[in-house]
Amino acid sequence: MSERGGVPAGGIPPGGLFIDGQWTPARSAATFATLDPSTEETVARVARGGPADVDDAVRAARAAFAGPCRRMAPVDRALLLTRAARTLESRAEEFAILETRDTGKPLSLSRSEIRGCVRYFDYYAGAADKIQGETVPLGPDYLDYTVREPCGVTAHITPWNAPLSMVCRSLAPALAAGNTAVVKPAEQAPLTALALADVLREAGWPAGAYNVVTGFGGEAGAALSGHPGIDSLTFTGSVPTGRAVLRAAGENITPVLLELGGKSPQIVFDDADLDHAADEIAKGIFTNAGQYCDAGSRLLVHTAVHGPLLERLAERTARLRVGPGMDDPDVGPLISAAQRDRVLGYIDAGRSAGAHVVAGAADFPKGYFVAPTLLDGVRPDMLVAREEIFGPVLAVLTFGGDDEAAELADATDYGLAAGIHTRDVDRALRFARDVRAGYVMVNEYFTGGVESPFGGSGHSGYGRERGLAALDNYTRLRNVVVRIKGDERP
Repeated sequence: MSERGGVPAGGIPPGGLFIDGQWTPARSAATFATLDPSTEETVARVARGGPADVDDAVRAARAAFAGPCRRMAPVDRALLLTRAARTLESRAEEFAILETRDTGKPLSLSRSEIRGCVRYFDYYAGAADKIQGETVPLGPDYLDYTVREPCGVTAHITPWNAPLSMVCRSLAPALAAGNTAVVKPAEQAPLTALALADVLREAGWPAGAYNVVTGFGGEAGAALSGHPGIDSLTFTGSVPTGRAVLRAAGENITPVLLELGGKSPQIVFDDADLDHAADEIAKGIFTNAGQYCDAGSRLLVHTAVHGPLLERLAERTARLRVGPGMDDPDVGPLISAAQRDRVLGYIDAGRSAGAHVVAGAADFPKGYFVAPTLLDGVRPDMLVAREEIFGPVLAVLTFGGDDEAAELADATDYGLAAGIHTRDVDRALRFARDVRAGYVMVNEYFTGGVESPFGGSGHSGYGRERGLAALDNYTRLRNVVVRIKGDERP
């Protein structure tokens, strides 16, 4: 099979780590399998990196930062990011197929996410030479100015639900700001993070600018989050793992950007366009089989329109095609057997607590599938109303007035996203102002883009990704004050 820069033309990367511009086996020589969730078959074997490999990657990133990356002009970083965008764009179909095989998601969704990755590189290419300081008016006898400079070595621990998208979301601003990177992708879906190495190398990024250590969270992930040689850590994942990452990073006082879970409400008032709302609600919970941190997993609906809206939702849910990602269905499988069993456990818990299944229940002979499910009659105290399920399960609750809707919307430890469906502009703006959510959408779900800052509060984490705000995560502010000596001439 022919190869392109070390990556087979078929798209599956070599079974190694990518460190200092080279493919290399793990020091232990251990590997593990990554599976296609649609078929449960092995897609590839991947190197099982550990602490020693993380050390190698951090050293390579440190050397690249101190050398060619530190000396690189912003305009040159912009050029390399643009080249990466064009290279990835030219191989978009190859990456989409690889992402679908590794995650099981519908092929059209993978294509959309790869287009988003291209956009990240283009967007931050445009920002690379615009990261500016400012002057401070300290008085006529002083020149006080600030400089925004790169942090150094940035670490990125990324999840499995949108593997390449989550890498590019933090990597592109980090590189634009002049940093180098060590990436630890989720062990369930590491292939596109590895394949991206070839894209960046072809674009001309120096060896060591981008390093990938694949492996398990308790080994490679723990070693990276607690490594004294990193200067910034970005983590996207679950709340329990986020706590462990914070504790490890805290030993070295490493700044951490956390994007964790969500239990985001979609609020439908009695004046909403129900047909449009039903479309957006279904999109908000069933896209990617509900495996997005900002999935609209709680439906809060006014009692006056509960019945008509539920009928529309049930009809749309019944029409959804569930199947292998390569067949490009509406809904693919969950990432793993463990995740499938976890989601099914929540459905059983909801039913046992008194909720009833309006749609769902199907048997799949192979793959990690769960049928799109509506749970009606949910009470705020139920687990399915409070805990993140991370699957295609919508918990339906009702309210009688605006105050009750606001109380239900905030009845969660999370504070990531919220959707509001109403024709009343004042009501929409009032809820957008008051709801505890970092990302609010009105009359559309999953709206916004690369330009839109994204993040939450509470158990959803802190900091913002996307948009120009993301550059703050990967720069440090230096202040310089110069005393201007007075004119002592006679």
